[in-house]
Amino acid sequence: MNSNLITSVPNNLMNVITNYAQELYDNPLKLIVLIIDITIVVLILIKLFKIVKDSRAWQLLKGICFLIIAMGISSLLHLNILNYILTSFVTYGTVFVVLFQPELRRSLEELGSNKLTRFFGIDKDIETKTKEEIYKVAIAAFELSKDKTGALIVIERDIEIKDIIASGVAMDSEISPQLLVNIFVPKTPLHDGAVVISGGRIKAAACMLPLAGDKDIARELGTRHRAAIGISKESDAIAVVVSEETGKVSIAKDGTLIADVREEALKKILIKNLIIKRKLEDAKTRAEIIKRHKVEKSENK
Repeated sequence: MNSNLITSVPNNLMNVITNYAQELYDNPLKLIVLIIDITIVVLILIKLFKIVKDSRAWQLLKGICFLIIAMGISSLLHLNILNYILTSFVTYGTVFVVLFQPELRRSLEELGSNKLTRFFGIDKDIETKTKEEIYKVAIAAFELSKDKTGALIVIERDIEIKDIIASGVAMDSEISPQLLVNIFVPKTPLHDGAVVISGGRIKAAACMLPLAGDKDIARELGTRHRAAIGISKESDAIAVVVSEETGKVSIAKDGTLIADVREEALKKILIKNLIIKRKLEDAKTRAEIIKRHKVEKSENK
């Protein structure tokens, strides 16, 4: 494959389209065949997209697409050496890389992931970041749920909970499902208490939370659930709880416990409260919430 072959592809495609259009003009009944043809292709593409979108294959495909686009641009700009290297790689190397070279395969996956944007200094918007953090928390919660490993994850919102963070062991780490799961492994130093997430980072672990009174919680629920309700009453934080007895995942917000939620429901609740509501509230409204909370806290003292 060379640059002449690359430039001939659009011409061949145009010829196919022109011939097809002429056939439709000569025989209008072929329009039905065209509609069926397009419908089948679209359905296949949708099915393939659903299969690979949440897998490593999706990142791999994006990496390959990036190389193909770079190859086309290098051809248009007459960057002959770069085009030759990319063309040779796409032609002969892709199958070999995918099947036999994990290291090169991982590089292709990284080309299709957010690591590429960070490499070029292009950061994601807050909404996209927050959604990724929500998915990581949900993944961790349901991994812990499978083994009935108790856990308590608190997500700070507008009202700061620095005193809660200070009560635990400082971490200031990136959010990852693996780290969250590892923190709550039984009989490890940090498994007791809560993990607090603030500003898109794990700020601390083994944090002590205020407990809700007996009247606020059913007797069959334990200390973790009581603590989750307690922190959601004293601040606007949201708490995700995994029961050690049943493995069920619950979420506490505004002093209310939503028990036994599924993974998709958990994601939707967190997105609604951490992204959608925040977009609807302007800065003045959030300032009023914080001010009112401070007044109520000082009156309680």
